[in-house]
Order: sequence, then structure tokens, then C-alpha cells
Amino acid sequence: AAAYMIFILLTQRPLMAMFRGESQFMNDVKAGVLDLIDGLVTGARNMIGIGIATATAGIIVGAVSQTGVGSALADVVEVLSGGNILAILFLTAVLSLILGMGLPTTANYIVVSALLAPVIVTLGQQNGLIVPLIAVHLFVFYFGIMADVTPPVGLASFAAAAVSGGDPIRTGLVAFFYSLRTAALPFLFIFNTELLLIGVTWGQGLFIFVVATVAMLLFAAATQGWFLARNRFYETIALLLIAFTLFRPGFWMDMVYPPYSEEAPTEIVQAAEETPAGERLRLRVSGVNDLGDPLEFVALLPIGAGETGAE
Repeated sequence: AAAYMIFILLTQRPLMAMFRGESQFMNDVKAGVLDLIDGLVTGARNMIGIGIATATAGIIVGAVSQTGVGSALADVVEVLSGGNILAILFLTAVLSLILGMGLPTTANYIVVSALLAPVIVTLGQQNGLIVPLIAVHLFVFYFGIMADVTPPVGLASFAAAAVSGGDPIRTGLVAFFYSLRTAALPFLFIFNTELLLIGVTWGQGLFIFVVATVAMLLFAAATQGWFLARNRFYETIALLLIAFTLFRPGFWMDMVYPPYSEEAPTEIVQAAEETPAGERLRLRVSGVNDLGDPLEFVALLPIGAGETGAE
């Protein structure tokens, strides 16, 4: 890419002179060389600020990677959540943002997902929510990317400010404000896994794509305060409600009609026989563990083709 940009700077003025039929070819070549030199000087000056920010972030990288503070923070998050799925998701997002200030996105994702992804899946089962592991990984990765524009580090903001000539801190604050508007999307990965197109047909996938696109347009219109015209306050609230309904329609439907029919454990064989092949039974298991503490979790039982209920 750098070689391509150098080629453009050196040839832009001569080519424009040739196409225009002008006779100042050598002068344009010299002007292209001067543009290249000015660009190199400006880039070197801009790299001073980026280098300082990177060196400062390196201190945080060393502290996180060498002292084991990442695992300690993960333990704190698990304790503070108190077994609440929403609490641990919020704390995991905060942890990803904090670690992302010093760690690269990939390292941040590996640390947080390795420590907290199994915990989130387990807590989801205990709260009656089946959370695919890929949804948790996408949740962590999304907030790890957001950390690149999170003040006070926000290395991506320094790089963007070097290009635009703006103030790095103000650029980071504006970028962080805009990224907060999309912070609801990772939570939808957890509570509406259909958005990840897991186990859906082509027709269902197309329908989900269309509905999600409309929901994103409405959500953007609500957060930007502008649809076909400037929104009034109540219009913004209505757009947010409609967008939320399209993202997770089951939230309202479950209040009207129960999403599952409950059967006694003695009826599990008959329920398995009545369930079509390829579908899954949702089992809620409760009891005590080896230490005598109460234990409850939810599991999915796939129904194979050609099998009896007992099998």
C-alpha cells in the first residue's frame, strides 16, 4: 500500500499535465517529488504522537500480560455478577474495554473468552437460557474492537486524528460516543441467537436478514434523531421500541403465550416420541451437587430420525 501511494504521488501531476496537453512535464515531476517529501515529513511528525501513545499502552500491556491481572479481573467479574446473566454480560463488556486499552484486539479476545466464555454459558443454562458458545465469543470480540476507540488510550483514534488533523482525545470521545450506539448488538447475539443464522433454513435466513436490516435502519434513525425529518421525542422512543421488537420479537410474544409447554418428568418418553425428528427437547434439570448446594440448568436433547422415545 505504501509503494502504491508513493507511485500515485510521483505520477499524479505528470499524468494530469499529459492528459491536459500541458508542456510542464519536468516541473510536474519535481512537484510530485516535493509532495512525496512533504508527505514523508508530515507522516514522521504524526508518528511522534502515535509512538508516544503506543509506548504508554505498552506499559499497560506488560502489566496485563506479566502480572496475571486479566485472570484476577475475570474472577472479580464472576463474583460480582452473583449468578445474574445480565450482570456478568455487562461486567464482561467493561472488562473487555479495560483490557482492550492495553492489549491488542486478538490478545484481548483470547484472554477474556478463555476466562469468561464458559462461565457465561453455564450461567445462561442456570437461568434457563441456552447460549451458543459462538455467541459469547462474538460478544467478547465485539467489545474488544470497541476498545480501540475507548479513551483514554484509543490507539485507533490517534491514527485517525493523524490523518484528519484533528485532536486525538476529541476524536476518541466522538468515536466512543458513536460506538456506544451499537453496544446493544452484542447483547442481541446472546438473547436472540437467530441473528447468527444458527440452525436456520435459507428461507428463514433471508427473512431474518430483511427484518434485521429494517431494525438496524430504525435503530439508526432513533439514535441519530432523524428519520424522514427530525424526530420528536416520542417518535424516537417509538422507533427504539419498534427496532427492539424486530430484533427480539419473542420478548413480547412470551408475555402473551408461553414459549414452552411444561411436562412432568414421567412423560419424557411420550414427549420424545411426539417430537418430530430433527427437533430438540428442552430439559430443565434441578437438584443438588456433590457439596449439597442447589443446582439447576437447562439442556437441549436432540431427537434423531427413526428412534423411539425410550432411545
